[in-house]
Amino acid sequence: MINFDNSATTYPKPQSVRDAAADAVLDLGGNAGRGGHELAVRTSEAVYSARETAAAFFRAEPENVVFTLNCTHALNMAIQGVMSGGGHLIISSLEHNSAARPAAALARNGAISLSVAQISTDDAETVENFRQLIRPDTKAVVCTIASNVTGQLTPYKEIARLCRSRGICFIADGAQACGTFDIAMDDGISILCTSGHKGLYGLSGTGLLISDGSFPITPIIQGGTGSASESLRQPELLPEALESGTLNIPGIMSLKAGIDFVSRKGTGTIRAHEEKLCRQFIDGISECRSVIVYRSPQAKYAPIVSFNIRGIPPGRTAALLSREGLCLRSGLHCAALAHAQLGTPEGTVRFSPSAFSKPEEVTKLISVVKSLDLLEN
Repeated sequence: MINFDNSATTYPKPQSVRDAAADAVLDLGGNAGRGGHELAVRTSEAVYSARETAAAFFRAEPENVVFTLNCTHALNMAIQGVMSGGGHLIISSLEHNSAARPAAALARNGAISLSVAQISTDDAETVENFRQLIRPDTKAVVCTIASNVTGQLTPYKEIARLCRSRGICFIADGAQACGTFDIAMDDGISILCTSGHKGLYGLSGTGLLISDGSFPITPIIQGGTGSASESLRQPELLPEALESGTLNIPGIMSLKAGIDFVSRKGTGTIRAHEEKLCRQFIDGISECRSVIVYRSPQAKYAPIVSFNIRGIPPGRTAALLSREGLCLRSGLHCAALAHAQLGTPEGTVRFSPSAFSKPEEVTKLISVVKSLDLLEN
Protein backbone atom coordinates (compact mmCIF):
# COMPACT_ATOMS: atom_id res chain seq x y z
CA MET A 1 0.00 0.00 0.00
CA ILE A 2 1.15 3.52 -0.85
CA ASN A 3 0.16 5.99 1.86
CA PHE A 4 -0.89 9.43 0.64
CA ASP A 5 -2.98 10.09 3.75
CA ASN A 6 -0.15 11.54 5.81
CA SER A 7 -2.30 14.47 6.97
CA ALA A 8 -4.14 11.93 9.10
CA THR A 9 -0.97 10.26 10.37
CA THR A 10 2.42 9.78 8.80
CA TYR A 11 3.32 6.28 7.68
CA PRO A 12 5.84 4.78 7.49
CA LYS A 13 7.67 6.04 10.57
CA PRO A 14 11.44 6.58 10.64
CA GLN A 15 13.45 3.63 11.92
CA SER A 16 14.73 5.81 14.76
CA VAL A 17 11.15 6.37 15.92
CA ARG A 18 10.38 2.66 15.95
CA ASP A 19 13.61 1.96 17.80
CA ALA A 20 12.91 4.65 20.40
CA ALA A 21 9.48 3.20 21.19
CA ALA A 22 10.88 -0.31 21.47
CA ASP A 23 13.75 0.83 23.67
CA ALA A 24 11.29 2.63 25.95
CA VAL A 25 9.32 -0.57 26.46
CA LEU A 26 12.53 -2.45 27.26
CA ASP A 27 14.34 0.09 29.42
CA LEU A 28 11.94 2.75 30.71
CA GLY A 29 9.66 0.68 32.90
CA GLY A 30 9.17 3.26 35.64
CA ASN A 31 6.36 5.75 36.16
CA ALA A 32 7.76 9.22 35.50
CA GLY A 33 7.56 11.52 38.50
CA ARG A 34 6.35 8.75 40.77
CA GLY A 35 9.00 7.38 43.09
CA GLY A 36 12.71 7.80 43.78
CA HIS A 37 13.86 4.33 42.74
CA GLU A 38 16.11 3.81 39.75
CA LEU A 39 13.41 2.84 37.24
CA ALA A 40 11.26 5.88 38.06
CA VAL A 41 14.23 8.27 38.03
CA ARG A 42 15.55 6.91 34.72
CA THR A 43 12.11 7.29 33.13
CA SER A 44 11.64 10.80 34.56
CA GLU A 45 14.99 11.88 33.15
CA ALA A 46 14.06 10.50 29.72
CA VAL A 47 10.75 12.36 29.76
CA TYR A 48 12.46 15.60 30.72
CA SER A 49 14.95 15.11 27.90
CA ALA A 50 12.03 14.76 25.48
CA ARG A 51 10.49 17.90 26.95
CA GLU A 52 13.74 19.76 26.34
CA THR A 53 13.86 18.49 22.75
CA ALA A 54 10.34 19.74 22.02
CA ALA A 55 11.05 23.05 23.75
CA ALA A 56 14.19 23.66 21.70
CA PHE A 57 12.39 22.78 18.45
CA PHE A 58 9.54 25.23 19.10
CA ARG A 59 11.68 27.80 20.94
CA ALA A 60 9.81 27.43 24.21
CA GLU A 61 10.66 26.77 27.85
CA PRO A 62 10.71 23.07 28.85
CA GLU A 63 8.34 23.61 31.78
CA ASN A 64 5.74 25.00 29.35
CA VAL A 65 5.73 21.85 27.20
CA VAL A 66 2.78 19.57 27.99
CA PHE A 67 2.50 16.06 26.53
CA THR A 68 -1.01 15.20 25.31
CA LEU A 69 -2.78 12.31 23.62
CA ASN A 70 -3.14 14.16 20.30
CA CYS A 71 -3.90 17.62 18.94
CA THR A 72 -7.61 17.23 19.77
CA HIS A 73 -6.71 16.70 23.43
CA ALA A 74 -4.42 19.74 23.36
CA LEU A 75 -7.02 22.00 21.70
CA ASN A 76 -9.73 20.96 24.15
CA MET A 77 -7.46 21.70 27.10
CA ALA A 78 -6.48 25.06 25.64
CA ILE A 79 -9.96 26.22 24.58
CA GLN A 80 -11.89 24.96 27.59
CA GLY A 81 -9.08 25.91 29.96
CA VAL A 82 -8.66 29.49 28.76
CA MET A 83 -12.40 30.09 28.35
CA SER A 84 -13.38 28.52 31.69
CA GLY A 85 -14.44 31.87 33.13
CA GLY A 86 -16.58 32.82 30.13
CA GLY A 87 -16.06 35.58 27.61
CA HIS A 88 -15.98 35.89 23.84
CA LEU A 89 -14.11 33.45 21.59
CA ILE A 90 -13.28 33.81 17.89
CA ILE A 91 -12.44 30.80 15.71
CA SER A 92 -11.65 30.70 12.00
CA SER A 93 -13.86 29.31 9.24
CA LEU A 94 -11.25 26.63 8.47
CA GLU A 95 -11.12 25.07 11.92
CA HIS A 96 -11.01 21.32 12.40
CA ASN A 97 -13.76 19.89 14.60
CA SER A 98 -11.12 19.53 17.31
CA ALA A 99 -11.46 23.28 17.82
CA ALA A 100 -14.93 23.95 16.39
CA ARG A 101 -16.80 21.38 18.47
CA PRO A 102 -15.53 22.34 21.94
CA ALA A 103 -16.04 26.00 21.02
CA ALA A 104 -19.58 25.34 19.79
CA ALA A 105 -20.38 23.24 22.86
CA LEU A 106 -19.31 26.03 25.21
CA ALA A 107 -21.44 28.51 23.26
CA ARG A 108 -24.42 26.15 23.11
CA ASN A 109 -24.30 25.74 26.89
CA GLY A 110 -24.21 29.50 27.38
CA ALA A 111 -20.71 29.44 28.87
CA ILE A 112 -19.21 31.72 26.20
CA SER A 113 -20.16 33.75 23.15
CA LEU A 114 -18.68 32.62 19.84
CA SER A 115 -17.86 34.23 16.49
CA VAL A 116 -16.43 32.72 13.29
CA ALA A 117 -13.96 34.76 11.23
CA GLN A 118 -13.94 34.05 7.50
CA ILE A 119 -10.60 33.05 6.00
CA SER A 120 -10.06 34.74 2.64
CA THR A 121 -7.47 34.08 -0.06
CA ASP A 122 -6.33 37.64 0.70
CA ASP A 123 -4.34 37.71 3.95
CA ALA A 124 -5.06 41.36 4.71
CA GLU A 125 -8.78 40.72 4.35
CA THR A 126 -8.52 37.71 6.65
CA VAL A 127 -6.79 39.73 9.38
CA GLU A 128 -9.39 42.46 9.01
CA ASN A 129 -12.16 39.86 9.39
CA PHE A 130 -10.69 38.89 12.76
CA ARG A 131 -10.17 42.51 13.75
CA GLN A 132 -13.82 43.41 13.12
CA LEU A 133 -15.02 40.60 15.40
CA ILE A 134 -12.94 41.62 18.42
CA ARG A 135 -14.99 42.94 21.33
CA PRO A 136 -14.07 44.26 24.78
CA ASP A 137 -14.79 40.79 26.23
CA THR A 138 -12.86 38.81 23.58
CA LYS A 139 -10.63 36.48 25.54
CA ALA A 140 -9.13 34.18 22.89
CA VAL A 141 -8.74 33.58 19.17
CA VAL A 142 -8.29 30.10 17.71
CA CYS A 143 -6.84 29.73 14.22
CA THR A 144 -5.34 26.82 12.35
CA ILE A 145 -1.99 27.51 10.69
CA ALA A 146 -2.82 25.30 7.71
CA SER A 147 -6.18 23.85 6.71
CA ASN A 148 -6.33 20.07 6.95
CA VAL A 149 -8.70 20.07 3.96
CA THR A 150 -6.90 22.11 1.29
CA GLY A 151 -3.65 22.99 3.04
CA GLN A 152 -4.41 26.73 2.75
CA LEU A 153 -2.07 28.70 4.97
CA THR A 154 -3.49 31.39 7.20
CA PRO A 155 -1.71 34.64 8.12
CA TYR A 156 -1.24 33.35 11.65
CA LYS A 157 1.69 35.62 12.49
CA GLU A 158 -0.35 38.71 11.64
CA ILE A 159 -3.32 37.36 13.61
CA ALA A 160 -0.97 36.65 16.52
CA ARG A 161 0.32 40.22 16.34
CA LEU A 162 -3.24 41.55 16.38
CA CYS A 163 -4.09 39.42 19.43
CA ARG A 164 -0.97 40.45 21.29
CA SER A 165 -1.75 44.15 20.72
CA ARG A 166 -5.16 43.62 22.33
CA GLY A 167 -4.07 41.32 25.18
CA ILE A 168 -5.96 38.38 23.65
CA CYS A 169 -4.82 34.76 23.93
CA PHE A 170 -3.89 33.35 20.51
CA ILE A 171 -4.32 29.58 20.26
CA ALA A 172 -2.77 28.08 17.12
CA ASP A 173 -3.56 24.65 15.68
CA GLY A 174 -0.31 23.44 14.15
CA ALA A 175 -1.35 19.88 13.30
CA GLN A 176 -0.82 20.33 9.55
CA ALA A 177 2.15 22.69 9.78
CA CYS A 178 4.47 21.56 12.57
CA GLY A 179 7.36 19.56 11.14
CA THR A 180 6.82 21.00 7.66
CA PHE A 181 7.18 24.70 8.50
CA ASP A 182 9.35 26.46 11.06
CA ILE A 183 6.69 27.12 13.70
CA ALA A 184 7.82 28.63 16.98
CA MET A 185 6.44 30.36 20.02
CA ASP A 186 8.27 33.57 19.14
CA ASP A 187 5.91 33.87 16.17
CA GLY A 188 3.59 35.47 18.73
CA ILE A 189 1.67 32.30 19.62
CA SER A 190 0.24 32.14 23.15
CA ILE A 191 -0.63 28.44 23.06
CA LEU A 192 0.45 26.04 20.32
CA CYS A 193 -1.43 22.77 19.94
CA THR A 194 -0.18 20.06 17.63
CA SER A 195 -0.17 16.35 17.00
CA GLY A 196 2.92 14.24 17.53
CA HIS A 197 2.04 11.58 14.97
CA LYS A 198 1.78 13.69 11.81
CA GLY A 199 4.60 16.00 10.68
CA LEU A 200 6.63 15.22 13.79
CA TYR A 201 6.62 11.48 12.93
CA GLY A 202 5.91 10.16 16.43
CA LEU A 203 3.55 7.29 17.17
CA SER A 204 -0.21 7.64 17.39
CA GLY A 205 -1.43 8.76 20.79
CA THR A 206 1.01 11.66 21.03
CA GLY A 207 0.55 15.42 20.93
CA LEU A 208 1.78 18.67 22.43
CA LEU A 209 0.36 21.75 24.12
CA ILE A 210 3.00 24.45 24.41
CA SER A 211 2.32 27.69 26.27
CA ASP A 212 4.23 30.94 26.45
CA GLY A 213 3.07 31.19 30.06
CA SER A 214 1.02 34.35 29.54
CA PHE A 215 -2.47 32.94 30.02
CA PRO A 216 -3.72 30.59 32.76
CA ILE A 217 -5.22 27.30 31.56
CA THR A 218 -7.75 25.76 33.94
CA PRO A 219 -7.33 21.96 33.88
CA ILE A 220 -10.21 19.97 32.41
CA ILE A 221 -8.75 16.73 33.84
CA GLN A 222 -7.45 16.44 37.38
CA GLY A 223 -5.68 13.65 39.17
CA GLY A 224 -2.30 12.29 40.15
CA THR A 225 0.65 14.35 38.99
CA GLY A 226 3.41 13.05 41.23
CA SER A 227 3.67 16.45 42.90
CA ALA A 228 1.80 18.14 45.79
CA SER A 229 0.14 14.80 46.53
CA GLU A 230 -0.79 15.93 50.03
CA SER A 231 -3.26 18.45 48.59
CA LEU A 232 -6.67 17.83 47.02
CA ARG A 233 -6.03 20.79 44.75
CA GLN A 234 -4.55 20.29 41.29
CA PRO A 235 -1.06 21.86 40.96
CA GLU A 236 -1.20 25.22 39.22
CA LEU A 237 2.20 25.18 37.55
CA LEU A 238 2.92 23.65 34.17
CA PRO A 239 3.45 20.98 33.08
CA GLU A 240 1.97 19.10 36.06
CA ALA A 241 -1.24 21.15 36.01
CA LEU A 242 -2.19 19.61 32.65
CA GLU A 243 -0.48 16.20 32.88
CA SER A 244 -2.64 14.11 35.20
CA GLY A 245 -2.10 10.37 35.24
CA THR A 246 0.58 8.11 33.85
CA LEU A 247 2.30 9.42 30.75
CA ASN A 248 2.63 7.54 27.47
CA ILE A 249 6.36 6.85 27.80
CA PRO A 250 6.90 4.87 24.54
CA GLY A 251 4.90 7.51 22.69
CA ILE A 252 6.84 10.39 24.20
CA MET A 253 10.15 8.71 23.37
CA SER A 254 8.94 8.15 19.81
CA LEU A 255 7.98 11.82 19.59
CA LYS A 256 11.43 12.87 20.76
CA ALA A 257 12.97 10.67 18.07
CA GLY A 258 10.53 12.07 15.50
CA ILE A 259 11.47 15.67 16.32
CA ASP A 260 15.14 14.71 16.10
CA PHE A 261 14.45 13.16 12.68
CA VAL A 262 12.75 16.35 11.44
CA SER A 263 15.54 18.50 12.89
CA ARG A 264 18.21 16.46 11.09
CA LYS A 265 16.44 16.63 7.72
CA GLY A 266 15.23 20.20 8.19
CA THR A 267 11.67 21.45 7.83
CA GLY A 268 12.64 23.32 4.66
CA THR A 269 13.99 20.18 3.03
CA ILE A 270 10.91 18.16 3.99
CA ARG A 271 8.57 20.87 2.76
CA ALA A 272 10.42 21.27 -0.54
CA HIS A 273 10.22 17.52 -1.16
CA GLU A 274 6.50 17.35 -0.40
CA GLU A 275 5.71 20.50 -2.39
CA LYS A 276 7.55 19.05 -5.40
CA LEU A 277 5.35 15.96 -5.21
CA CYS A 278 2.23 18.13 -4.95
CA ARG A 279 3.28 20.06 -8.05
CA GLN A 280 3.97 16.79 -9.85
CA PHE A 281 0.47 15.56 -9.00
CA ILE A 282 -1.29 18.81 -9.96
CA ASP A 283 0.65 19.07 -13.24
CA GLY A 284 0.03 15.41 -14.00
CA ILE A 285 -3.75 15.69 -13.74
CA SER A 286 -4.02 19.19 -15.22
CA GLU A 287 -5.38 17.87 -18.54
CA CYS A 288 -8.08 15.76 -16.88
CA ARG A 289 -11.32 17.51 -17.84
CA SER A 290 -13.39 16.11 -14.97
CA VAL A 291 -10.89 16.68 -12.14
CA ILE A 292 -11.38 19.69 -9.86
CA VAL A 293 -8.41 20.83 -7.74
CA TYR A 294 -9.36 23.01 -4.79
CA ARG A 295 -6.60 25.61 -4.86
CA SER A 296 -6.65 29.34 -5.53
CA PRO A 297 -3.75 31.15 -7.24
CA GLN A 298 -4.16 33.94 -4.65
CA ALA A 299 -3.53 31.70 -1.63
CA LYS A 300 -0.51 29.91 -0.20
CA TYR A 301 -0.66 26.21 0.68
CA ALA A 302 0.95 23.54 2.78
CA PRO A 303 1.78 20.36 0.80
CA ILE A 304 -1.79 19.06 0.66
CA VAL A 305 -4.02 18.80 -2.42
CA SER A 306 -7.79 18.32 -2.29
CA PHE A 307 -9.58 17.26 -5.45
CA ASN A 308 -12.72 15.66 -6.81
CA ILE A 309 -13.68 13.90 -10.04
CA ARG A 310 -16.96 15.18 -11.47
CA GLY A 311 -19.57 12.45 -11.54
CA ILE A 312 -17.83 10.29 -8.93
CA PRO A 313 -18.54 10.84 -5.22
CA PRO A 314 -15.32 11.36 -3.26
CA GLY A 315 -15.87 8.20 -1.25
CA ARG A 316 -16.16 6.19 -4.45
CA THR A 317 -13.01 7.80 -5.85
CA ALA A 318 -11.03 6.89 -2.73
CA ALA A 319 -12.37 3.32 -2.84
CA LEU A 320 -11.30 2.93 -6.48
CA LEU A 321 -7.85 4.31 -5.65
CA SER A 322 -7.59 1.95 -2.69
CA ARG A 323 -8.16 -1.01 -5.01
CA GLU A 324 -4.96 0.05 -6.74
CA GLY A 325 -3.05 0.19 -3.47
CA LEU A 326 -3.30 3.97 -3.07
CA CYS A 327 -4.39 5.29 0.33
CA LEU A 328 -6.11 8.70 0.16
CA ARG A 329 -8.73 10.02 2.54
CA SER A 330 -12.13 11.17 1.30
CA GLY A 331 -15.09 12.89 2.92
CA LEU A 332 -15.34 15.89 5.20
CA HIS A 333 -12.03 15.33 7.00
CA CYS A 334 -13.62 16.26 10.36
CA ALA A 335 -13.78 19.87 9.17
CA ALA A 336 -17.39 20.79 8.41
CA LEU A 337 -16.72 24.55 8.56
CA ALA A 338 -13.98 24.33 5.95
CA HIS A 339 -16.10 22.28 3.56
CA ALA A 340 -19.04 24.64 4.00
CA GLN A 341 -16.78 27.51 2.94
CA LEU A 342 -15.35 25.43 0.08
CA GLY A 343 -18.79 24.41 -1.17
CA THR A 344 -18.13 20.68 -1.05
CA PRO A 345 -21.03 19.12 0.92
CA GLU A 346 -19.84 15.58 0.15
CA GLY A 347 -16.23 16.44 0.87
CA THR A 348 -13.14 15.93 -1.24
CA VAL A 349 -10.35 13.44 -1.84
CA ARG A 350 -7.12 14.51 -0.14
CA PHE A 351 -3.58 13.87 -1.34
CA SER A 352 -0.91 14.43 1.32
CA PRO A 353 2.62 13.09 0.86
CA SER A 354 5.33 12.71 3.48
CA ALA A 355 9.11 12.79 3.68
CA PHE A 356 9.09 9.15 2.57
CA SER A 357 6.84 9.55 -0.48
CA LYS A 358 8.43 8.96 -3.89
CA PRO A 359 7.90 10.50 -7.35
CA GLU A 360 7.21 7.11 -8.89
CA GLU A 361 4.40 6.59 -6.39
CA VAL A 362 2.87 9.91 -7.45
CA THR A 363 3.23 8.80 -11.08
CA LYS A 364 1.13 5.74 -10.30
CA LEU A 365 -1.53 7.91 -8.63
CA ILE A 366 -1.65 10.21 -11.65
CA SER A 367 -2.11 7.23 -13.95
CA VAL A 368 -5.02 5.86 -11.93
CA VAL A 369 -6.72 9.28 -11.66
CA LYS A 370 -6.37 9.70 -15.43
CA SER A 371 -8.04 6.35 -15.97
CA LEU A 372 -10.96 7.44 -13.78
CA ASP A 373 -11.15 10.71 -15.69
CA LEU A 374 -11.42 8.76 -18.96
CA LEU A 375 -14.30 6.75 -17.49
CA GLU A 376 -16.21 9.98 -16.96
CA ASN A 377 -15.49 11.26 -20.45
